[in-house]
Formats: sequence, structure tokens, C-alpha cells
Amino acid sequence: MHPRVLVVLALLAAALTPARGVAGPPVGAIIAGPGGATLGYVSKVAVEPQGSPLTFVNADQLAHTVTAVDRDQDGRPLFSGNALPGTTSVVAGVDKLRAGTYSFFCSFHPNMTGTLVVQGGSGGVGASTPRFTTPLRIPRTLTGSHITLKAEQADVQVLPGRPATTMYTFGGSWPGPTIRRPVGARTTVTVVNQLPPAFGAVSLHLHGDHHSSADDGRPDDHLVAPGKARTYTFALKDAGKPERAAFSFYHDHRMDETGRNNWFGLQGMFITDDPAEAHLHLPTGAYDLPLMVADRSFDDAAQLTDPFLAQSAPPGDATTGTRTLVNGSVLPYAPVAARRYRLRLLNSSSFSSYDFHFSDGRPMVQVGNGSALLTAPVTRNDILLGPAERADVVVDFAGPLGKSVILESIARTDTRPGGIGAQATPLMQFRITKRAAQSPPVPAALMPLPALAVPVLPTMTWTLGLGAGASGTTWTVNGKPYDDMRSDTTIELGTVQRWVLVNSSPLTHFVHLHEEAWRTVSRDGRAPPPWEAGFQDTWRLDPGDVVEVAARITDFTGPFLIHCHMLDHEDHGMMATFTVVKPGQKPLLHRHSSLAAITSRYLCRVTKETV
Repeated sequence: MHPRVLVVLALLAAALTPARGVAGPPVGAIIAGPGGATLGYVSKVAVEPQGSPLTFVNADQLAHTVTAVDRDQDGRPLFSGNALPGTTSVVAGVDKLRAGTYSFFCSFHPNMTGTLVVQGGSGGVGASTPRFTTPLRIPRTLTGSHITLKAEQADVQVLPGRPATTMYTFGGSWPGPTIRRPVGARTTVTVVNQLPPAFGAVSLHLHGDHHSSADDGRPDDHLVAPGKARTYTFALKDAGKPERAAFSFYHDHRMDETGRNNWFGLQGMFITDDPAEAHLHLPTGAYDLPLMVADRSFDDAAQLTDPFLAQSAPPGDATTGTRTLVNGSVLPYAPVAARRYRLRLLNSSSFSSYDFHFSDGRPMVQVGNGSALLTAPVTRNDILLGPAERADVVVDFAGPLGKSVILESIARTDTRPGGIGAQATPLMQFRITKRAAQSPPVPAALMPLPALAVPVLPTMTWTLGLGAGASGTTWTVNGKPYDDMRSDTTIELGTVQRWVLVNSSPLTHFVHLHEEAWRTVSRDGRAPPPWEAGFQDTWRLDPGDVVEVAARITDFTGPFLIHCHMLDHEDHGMMATFTVVKPGQKPLLHRHSSLAAITSRYLCRVTKETV
């Protein structure tokens, strides 16, 4: 047996054995045992003398955290500790707490909850009301048909009152500029790679859009090398007609480095507008706010930490941050009028999920999911979004002047055993400061779905799993880790595909499909919930989930991707290639690459090994 496993088992046995003559809850440690995502913590109560550290023992195969429910005035948990599988750690912040009782949870698995009792006298740190001191940053908007984005190093003001943070960005900011274009209007985006040479090549993927394979921001082909430029073309059409209006985002998609490059700032929002939707009278202009939510961790000098220097193997790989930001700011505030607003919510985190909710319980009327408008609005009290998922909502801020309301993330409300949890944290504050003409209510019907003759039987099944690779455990699709030279299936242009997405692994995944406007056929054998009953590009699959999707394959041939958008999972093997061919063309088992593409991949790997 591996020595580290023996050590963990010994720690687990010691922690579970009460001291002679001592009754009650265990002292000095929190333990997550095998199956913790379903069974919870082994020790659900810990008692600590004030000023003492708390040890977290993780004997499970999944990563877990011990995270305080209570926050400080900057929105950070009073204490938090992350233990990878087979390791122990000290939960930071416990030794500074004042005497009292504190609830905690696993931020990855919200059904894992516990209680910490700190015993002692006076003094110490306790919960505080969060302070919202930074105005909400609205990224500059680019509307031209020919756009240039410089991938460049920049100093970005992220933490209030602290030094600027050095980041690697599109356009010198994080988020990068918001690109906003009419549907059906041909758009070119030229990426100029001016990043330090050691950072390596980059790419640009327009998430959720329909475009050619060469313009898909592929992870291993058509990369933008240091000092070079590449132009991506987006027709914003499907089958010759304008696409549906969408709220999406663009980001780097480089092979093996997608998580790192997004963490350091290569992200921005992309909105398309459809004049045909004017009759719906949804809020526009200053009443239409795109909000990109993501977590990051910073060191004492306000610089991003680098969690990619030492990562755990699957299934313990999980890159999360200790601070949650909205449009690149911590706990921002936005003055609003007492009227309806359209909020476009994007989770651009690498791993974390958020369950969006308003502190006063006011409802959100969901009108879209990022890929397109829904057929009818859905009123919701909370909206769970995983990495790359979006929600397009209308919120009425009607109320007395001077009132404020907090947009927050709460612990996932359905608490499905084994399902990924949601970060519980305040996000931003809305302050009602003025009156304005009220917009009409959201109409009862939005945009109907076009007819599609969905096949009776599935045409392909994709199973997400955990397997063994050449150098240890790896995430897999249909039992295989990603191979950039392998085509996993071939489909013909013009056909209608009905695909089954299955999660056979012990962890939640968020599956993203490239190339088409997909729609949800069923979830776990039932009709999808109304917020999934339309076009979509990313689906949450908790352990054991089965989701069926369908699309007509139009316009473009070549290789495209299916992958988990938890970026650690993507980088560690959970990605596969499907290749679209012309009708009658022979199936492809291997991808055919040009000498330039092979050379690019080789140089990319050499750069990675030498950085």
C-alpha cells in the first residue's frame, strides 16, 4: 500500500478513537472519510480551545473543504481549508476566532455540513457585515465589425485599496472588452499575442457560437504563437439565417493550459442582439447589465496565486479561489433606478458553482440561458450556475429610495447527494438611488423553438468517467482520455443528432458541446425543466445523471469538441473530438493535421516544459 495512504489511514484511525476517559465529539480534527460527498464528514462537530489550530484530514478520493458559513467584512469566509485526497491540512483562520459556535460546509459538496465550537474567553475575530466599497466596473464595449484584441500583460486594479494585480489579459483588462454585435453580422476578431514569450501560445474560443472548426479556438491547432497574430471569423449565422441572440463569452482554449490561462485573465463577454426581439420590450441600454462572476486567490502582495504549480491528479483536481469577483471587482455596488433591469449572469470560474439569490428574496424572471431566449419566462428564487453556464434574467428593483439589496450565492438548495456544491458568499450590492420610467412586464411568450425532427433512438452516447492513464488516474470520455490526434466519432453534415450524455463518475461535470445550437430533449428520462427547454451549450451532470440533447449539423465540416468545462477536468483528459464530414465521406479514426499544426503542438509542449 502507498505510504501516504497508510499515513492517512493511521490519522483517520487516531482521529476516530476517543481519548481514554473523554466523551463527546472529537477534539482537534475534522475528518472526511471515504464516500464523504454522500455520507458527509465523519466528524460533524469539533471542539477547539480558543487560539488552537484545526486539522482537516481527507481520507476520501475527492477533494473537500472546511469552509465557514460566516464571513468577514470583505466577504471572505472566517475560516477555510482545502484538503486534496489523501492529505491533511490546517484550516486557516480557526486560531483567530472568538469563542462561539460556527457552522461550516464543504464548498464542493453542500450536503457535507458540520459545527465548530470554539471555547475560551474574550477577544478574537467574528462574523462581520460585508462592505461594498467599489463601484461596479462595466467593461468597455466594442461594436465594430473588425475587432483587434491584444493578448497582453497588464496591471489590473482588482482588490480595493491594494496594489494592482498583474494579469494576462485580452485588451489590457479583466474581464476583457465586451464585444457586442447584431446577429447575422459578419465579425472578425484578430488576436495579437503580445504576452511574454514564456507564457506561450494562446487561442480564442467563442463559447456557444456556431462557426468553422478553424475559427473554434481549437486547443491544439491554429494557435497564436508569441509575437504572432490570427484572425477569427464569426458569421453569426446558422444555415444561412441569423443566429439567435445570445449572451456568451470568449476565452483561451489552449491544450493543457486552459485552466491556467483563464485563471490569469484571458476571458471576456460577447453579446449578440436581434432586432426582431424589440417587441418583447426587455430592458436595454443602461438597464442591461452583463455580470461575469469568478473566483480567484491572491497573495499578501495582491497578486494571483498560481495553483497550477502543484496539482492533484483526478478526481482530486479542483482549482478554486478564496475571493469571488463580479466584473473583476470584490464586493462591488451598483446604483440602480426603481425599475426593471436585465441582468446577464455568467459563471466564468474554473470549478466553482454559484446559486444566485437576492438577499430579500425578490424573484428573478429568467428569460434566457445564454444560448438564446427561452420560449417562455420562468420565475425563480434562485438559479444554480456551474462553470460556463449563463442565465439571462429580469429583476424589478422597485422599492423606496435608499434601499439596498444584495445579490448573493447561497448553498445549493437541492442538496443532491454527491452533487457539486455552490459557493455561499455575497457577490454585489444594488442601491436604489433614483426613480425612472418602468419598463413593461416580461411577456408570457418569448421566442418559439423551430421545428426539429429528433431521431427516435440515440445516435451517440458520451460517458464521462474516471480511468487510468499512462501516468496515473485521468478523466475520460467513453473510457479514453483526450488525444488530439484521435477522432472519437464521425457524423455527417446535414444530419440530426440525438446524443446521450452520461455521468458515470463520482463527481459533477458541466458538459460543453461545440459547433451547434443544441437543445435539451430529456433529463434523467423526464422532460427537461423549463429553463433547459431551449437552446443550450453546457449542461450540469451530477453523478448518475443522463441528459439527452439534439441538433441539426449545419454549415461546417472538421473536428469539434465535447468536454467538461470544469477546466481542471478538461486539462486532465475529459475532452473528446467529433468530426463532421460531408455526406458519404468515409468515417475518420484519426485526425489529419498539417505540418504546421504538428509543429505548433510540439512547440506548445516544449514551451510548457520549460516555463
